[in-house]
Amino acid sequence: MSPSEATTIPARPSRLRELTAEFRDLEARLREGGGPERVARQHEQGKRTARERIELLRDPGSGFLEIGLLVAWDRYSGQAPAAGVVTGLARVAGRPVIVVANDATVKAGSWWPETITKILRAQEIAMRCRVPIVYLVDSAGVNLPYQGGVFPGQYGASRIFYYNSIMRRYLGVPQIAAVMGPCIAGGAYLPALSDVILMVEGTSFMGLGGPNLVKGATGQTVDAEELGGARLHTEVSGVAHYRVPDDETCVVRIRDLVAELPYAPPAVGEDWTAVPGREPAELYDILPADHRQPYDMREVLGCVLDAGRWDEFQSDLAPEMICLTGRLLGMPVGVIANARGMYRRDHGPPRFGGIVYTESAEKVAYFLENLNRHRTPMLFVQDVSGFMVGPEAERSGIIRAGARFVESMATATVPKLVLTVNHASGAGYYAMAAQGFDPDFLFTLPTGRMGVMEGESAVRALFGPELDRLQAEGEEPGDELKARIEAVRADYEEELDARHAAARGHVDAVLEPERLRDRLGFALWTALHNPGPHLGAFVLPPAAGRV
Repeated sequence: MSPSEATTIPARPSRLRELTAEFRDLEARLREGGGPERVARQHEQGKRTARERIELLRDPGSGFLEIGLLVAWDRYSGQAPAAGVVTGLARVAGRPVIVVANDATVKAGSWWPETITKILRAQEIAMRCRVPIVYLVDSAGVNLPYQGGVFPGQYGASRIFYYNSIMRRYLGVPQIAAVMGPCIAGGAYLPALSDVILMVEGTSFMGLGGPNLVKGATGQTVDAEELGGARLHTEVSGVAHYRVPDDETCVVRIRDLVAELPYAPPAVGEDWTAVPGREPAELYDILPADHRQPYDMREVLGCVLDAGRWDEFQSDLAPEMICLTGRLLGMPVGVIANARGMYRRDHGPPRFGGIVYTESAEKVAYFLENLNRHRTPMLFVQDVSGFMVGPEAERSGIIRAGARFVESMATATVPKLVLTVNHASGAGYYAMAAQGFDPDFLFTLPTGRMGVMEGESAVRALFGPELDRLQAEGEEPGDELKARIEAVRADYEEELDARHAAARGHVDAVLEPERLRDRLGFALWTALHNPGPHLGAFVLPPAAGRV
């Protein structure tokens, strides 16, 4: 073959590359917020946008791990990009800080139901990881047409103020609030329950009611500055603590306040210069074009973990589950990963990767207990289709072994991170540190597929008896039955998409290969700021978790 002929060979099909390109297009659109006209209007008011404020806040040259960018992207006819609030992790004055910034280019920063979800998630991360949280407030308050999903309920807006109070009174998590635009009605309690409040002259307002509400309720006519401006709250009411002339000065002051906070870095040091065993971009070629096909999970882990030695636990036992210890950006981590493929055995039928068997559940449970005793953080790498079913599985005690697996994972008091590679299905997804078990962070590649089962399995569960009857009678499915089957397949394909999970807050972020390792490392470093032991956001007595 000549060199010219070789260059015409098409690149290997890559489902990951295709889905990553689609994700990047969506990501770029969402980061435009309300669009150029509204950004320009924000600038005309003398204000920076939420993302511009975060750029000023974070340390130069550092990244920003955005949490919940895709939340609500497929709702409200596309009118609520990022649910009107930017949340995530930034490095400020050399330490991790959670940032919550209202995006005033999206319906004046008003609160949609999903805005509450994102703010609560950001607060929970701050509580779990014991890192400061900064609120950049610029919001017109509740989005009134959707108040039914914002105002009431256990996880409505009041939960934000509950978390404010818990952080102040019990957890000692620093909270800094900068009012950089309107802050109206009950939303005013968010800064009021913070440790420090800053206000910007001329552009900020904080009050339980705006001028129009005051006129309607009391008949008084008063302008916004007189009612709740920066000067009023720093000179008269004493509600705010610092008055600054503009957004830039405000952000500089926040950075100074963060730098002045006491800081005890994690006992385990990070190494941001550590290199991986394989280039992360190799993931595009490692993962197969068809998500049902096997691949080498160890090659995937090589793109994530530092180059060097891995210590694999019981490598010859239940090889469909990989348990090992390694390092991620210099930090020790224990990895639990599903290995796809077929594994032949000397005794008994072969086993299929991605399925949890009794032996593999017992192996993982023991490994998790060791990690917890040694205070080693856990990284769950999911490509799981579920637990094994059938007579042999039941006779082997799969239910009891699965319960041990779940209990060991659920009660571990060390940091837990989750990465979905392909499948996250059935009870296997639960055992591999599902969202309901409060892992510190959850991420997925664009290839992630989260659901109780795959579409073909759902078709079999729903239409199996009817299809079997038709086959026994020598008949083909009719057009109406075919249409119903195709509708189920289409629904499952849509709901299994990683973007669908991210839109509902089931994962914190979708990560493309080039940013995967750094983002995972930043999240792990952040989680290590909680010395533990802890379950969720709560501190346990020193003896807790010791068996």
